[in-house]
Amino acid sequence: MWTIFVKEISTFFSSLIGYMVVGLFLVVMGLILFLWPQSSILDGNYASLDQLFDIAPMIFAFLIPAITMRSFAEENQTGTIELLATRPLRDTHIVLGKFLACLALAAIALAPTLLYYLTVYQLGSPKGNLDAGAIAGSYLGLLLLAAAFTAIGLLASALNNNQIVAFLMAAFLCFIFHWGFDLISSLPVFVGRGDNVIQLLGINAHYNSISRGVIDSRDMVYFGSLILVFLAATAAAVNRHKW
Repeated sequence: MWTIFVKEISTFFSSLIGYMVVGLFLVVMGLILFLWPQSSILDGNYASLDQLFDIAPMIFAFLIPAITMRSFAEENQTGTIELLATRPLRDTHIVLGKFLACLALAAIALAPTLLYYLTVYQLGSPKGNLDAGAIAGSYLGLLLLAAAFTAIGLLASALNNNQIVAFLMAAFLCFIFHWGFDLISSLPVFVGRGDNVIQLLGINAHYNSISRGVIDSRDMVYFGSLILVFLAATAAAVNRHKW
């Protein structure tokens, strides 16, 4: 597993892929948070990072599929998945190695946003007037969201030989699991008739719960279960391709 992890990280940063992903994420977030009039931190009445945590899921829904799309699709297309089959590695080790590498790249892209926290910290009146607990919970929520999207993206990559198709499939599934259940629950037939239950099936409700700074075991179980289900499905898909 460690060998796969190191190989994937080296591949990301031996080309422009890793640098472009990190750079694009930071540029887009910087423009939205500091220059876009509707969401600029500088134009707000109080110091807050709410805009960051509201916008990041939408960017992650496209960014993470771009990271994961080549993970297995390229292996399937070039036939190198057969070489992995000859190695003394279990399918779960291969999947976990790629999962951790993709998640690490997403975390690396997210880490520089701590500079935004320092900026808002200085802008507070008085200085440092921030809800640190809510911000810490929001960052934890973003990491769990990134892990869920990474697991979804790996499954899409394992099911396809084409990277573009894998990207589109992953982005669609991320949208469905994050916002789709909220849209379904808002249909008139479900309003007042189990709409809360339907919302709890989606990622957004649990992400918002953690972002309030309250670490609920139900939210952690949800994210853990979702990630495990998609990773198990990915391992099954990899095994099918190998044979």
